[in-house]
Amino acid sequence: MTVGVYETNLDGADLRIGIVQARFNEDVCHGLLAACLAELKHLGVADEDVLHVTVPGALEIPLALQKMAETMQFDALIAIGAVIRGETYHFELVSNESGAGITRVGLDAGIPIANAVLTTENDEQAEARMEEKGTDAARVAVEMANLSIALEELAEATGEE
Repeated sequence: MTVGVYETNLDGADLRIGIVQARFNEDVCHGLLAACLAELKHLGVADEDVLHVTVPGALEIPLALQKMAETMQFDALIAIGAVIRGETYHFELVSNESGAGITRVGLDAGIPIANAVLTTENDEQAEARMEEKGTDAARVAVEMANLSIALEELAEATGEE
């Protein structure tokens, strides 16, 4: 195999992106979504190539991602949510299980998933991070979709499918 370098590709033209957004902690999730959609547009992803669905909370995100992945209609998926610590152990459960589920779906389905589920101590931390995290999610989705496509093309070209 020839040693080479793959240049990062942030061109979103012709990519299809699915977004699953939790409705719990709605204001933060709307901020994440707005930043994500603005960056997707900036990267060249067409509005008609984005499907946005909502689910009740972070624990429901993995199932919706799985169903979207099963359609094989998307180049990448994005998970959007906010889990803000309360006074109970529930924060730990939701944070850990939603994160593990999102990761598992991506690995099982072989599709890039940008995880923009914030886990913060309080509302102020979530609000301070929502724009940057939403923007980052769009960039990760586009970059990883392009990398995945390039690696699939490499495998096809070398007969290593």
